[in-house]
Amino acid sequence: MTPAIQAAGWGDSPFEIAEQRSFTDGRIVLTGRTAKRREGKRADYLLRYRRDLTLAVVEAKPYKATVGDGLQQAKDYAEILGLKFAYATNGREIIEFDFLTGIEQKIDRYPTPDELWHRQTIGTPLTSAVAVKTMLQSLNHSTGKPPRYYQEIAINRTVSAILSGQKRILLTMATGTGKTPTAFHIVWKLWTSGWNKDADPTRKTRVLFLADRNILVDDPKDKTFAIFGDARWKIENGDAVKGREIYFATYQAIAEDERRPGLYKEYSPDYFDLVVIDECHRGSSRADSTWREILEWFEPAFQLGLTATPLGFKKWCGWRGSNPRPLASEANTLSTELQPQTEGCIVGGFTKCDRYNRGLISTPPDIF
Repeated sequence: MTPAIQAAGWGDSPFEIAEQRSFTDGRIVLTGRTAKRREGKRADYLLRYRRDLTLAVVEAKPYKATVGDGLQQAKDYAEILGLKFAYATNGREIIEFDFLTGIEQKIDRYPTPDELWHRQTIGTPLTSAVAVKTMLQSLNHSTGKPPRYYQEIAINRTVSAILSGQKRILLTMATGTGKTPTAFHIVWKLWTSGWNKDADPTRKTRVLFLADRNILVDDPKDKTFAIFGDARWKIENGDAVKGREIYFATYQAIAEDERRPGLYKEYSPDYFDLVVIDECHRGSSRADSTWREILEWFEPAFQLGLTATPLGFKKWCGWRGSNPRPLASEANTLSTELQPQTEGCIVGGFTKCDRYNRGLISTPPDIF
């Protein structure tokens, strides 16, 4: 089975074959006071176009099995991993399912890496030289802790959405699943590849990371984003420093108030390429919020909202707070798969809203 995959060019650098690769740790189940982890999910083969970009999954069954015996499992894994191609084999035959076309068919050989990449990107904006360079840019592995599979999905989907021209993106991830590290890798891919909204090859990406509390700004700046070094800057004390690339600020530090005009206006509306809004369901999401003026000022920028509790979930859960609205009337919603909430987290350890959505409690909370 492995030689057949290698014959198609998989395994020849920079293309990779990840064999017997576990991508979940297994669901943690609580029984009384005892916690037990169930067996995780493991793919026989993952076909990677680059180290951080998987295109297909292959499930291998014994020689005597029928070729289609492993296809449903391959399709299930492909859906979890956000892949468009699933394969099953018994060593004698190969069957393919293409999620882009919905076609299931037997094939004589595995597609080459470039053939699969072409099939996945044809007809999309991801065929330009800049888009290809950005999508194929490696993630930062200096921490020694690679992104979880659902983080990798979120990173690649968000970057793909940006390269496709979607200016307003909502990234929904459950509490504790790593929104900040995910945002870091998104910024890293864009920054290191040289992407910017103006397609200007002479400058780096300029990013503004916004939050409503100092701890939500200082912690990412000093820890998660530390590798950016002197490219980082926190906007505070009324000082609108320019000449850096990765900026951090609280709304309060740059918003207009009774004492001063808005410091954010010291930056031109098109100064930033990307604005990342942490906990975006608070503050600037309200139509009558003065903080919202900041996002409206930077309207030309791509805006990425991070939250664990988007508007749709709040309505479903009977939320009775103020009346938030999306970051823009034509906001594009980008949500990660819900799988990590059952695979990698302790059931019962979510907010009441998460627990209600997952069917763990029967009564929707009034306020959370």
